[in-house]
Amino acid sequence: MNWDRVEGKWKQYSGKIKEKWGKLTDDDLTTISGKRDQLVGKLQERYGWAKDQAERQVDEFSHTLDESTRDSQKVRGAGH
Repeated sequence: MNWDRVEGKWKQYSGKIKEKWGKLTDDDLTTISGKRDQLVGKLQERYGWAKDQAERQVDEFSHTLDESTRDSQKVRGAGH
């Protein structure tokens, strides 16, 4: 998924982000405010990951958001 879309829907996705990375606080999510580099930095800080590992985690997560968005569009379109 294009990160601009994640950033635009940050409030919607923040619950899923907190489920995925429970060490992130509500204050962290507010500070990150949809910025990919901020999320990567907070993951490094909270989990002790190297930058490349944190970036890989964020990329994988954004792909799962993309897949779930596609799946929900298929379900909505199936009855029409």
